[in-house]
Amino acid sequence: MSFNAAKPNLLAAPAIIWLVAFMVLPCVLILVYAFFERGMFGGIEYSFTLDNFKRVVDPLYAKIFLNSARIALTATFFAIMIGYPAAYAIAKAPQRWQPILLFFAVLPFWSNYLIRTYAWIVLLNREGLFNNLLRALGYEGEPLSMLYTEGAVITGLVYNYLPFVILAIYSTLSRLNPELMEASRDLGAGAVRTFFRVTLPLTLPGVAAGGVFVFVLSIGNFVTPALLGGGRFQMIGNLVYDQFLTANDWPFGAALGMALIAVMIVLLMIQARATSHASGDRGNRDDA
Repeated sequence: MSFNAAKPNLLAAPAIIWLVAFMVLPCVLILVYAFFERGMFGGIEYSFTLDNFKRVVDPLYAKIFLNSARIALTATFFAIMIGYPAAYAIAKAPQRWQPILLFFAVLPFWSNYLIRTYAWIVLLNREGLFNNLLRALGYEGEPLSMLYTEGAVITGLVYNYLPFVILAIYSTLSRLNPELMEASRDLGAGAVRTFFRVTLPLTLPGVAAGGVFVFVLSIGNFVTPALLGGGRFQMIGNLVYDQFLTANDWPFGAALGMALIAVMIVLLMIQARATSHASGDRGNRDDA
């Protein structure tokens, strides 16, 4: 094999080695742990068992799984509802303004995740900015309890992952052929009909990509529920964290982690298939 033929493999080798060492091998190790028993005083007892996976589908833990999925889905819905108009506005802005607007969209990523989450504690507590603003507007009742609620958890998740949705949708909007919208308007469709019949269907791959990003990152999150939920809302990420660091039940924590990874893989496969299907349809329309 010539050097030029092997060049792509050589260039990809550092990334592949990195991924195998720090992602594939740890996941394989966690998978192996899931098939062993918990030791009498914690740790691993190397006796093969499937009980850890049976416990995952126990109604108690299945309920936490479903509750996590519901919160993640709600956060995904609001992230798309907020992110799509923002991405659309950026894509329709003058070309010279788009990099600046994108800079402000991803600006939260320049600060630490914990700092961003703690900032919401300052904003939502009973003496925080929102309650002070309500008093300034004439509200004289008891301060609203916004912190340590499910709404606070969802707000934190939406805020932290919103840039993923904006970037994913913006990437599809910016690549749309403007002649398609012009053709729709020339054929008599108004702006609203053109959006729902042309723009929105063609940007669904971006919506799906952004939605999967938010859902996958939200369902496994344990920092936001712990800080903004005050420990009242246990999600699957908190459960995995507790099994490893509090209950010292590594095999069961590994089984929960594997179940979470399986859900994520299924979602990513569905998103990839939907994107491929949409790209195929678009290619067929272009060929026609």
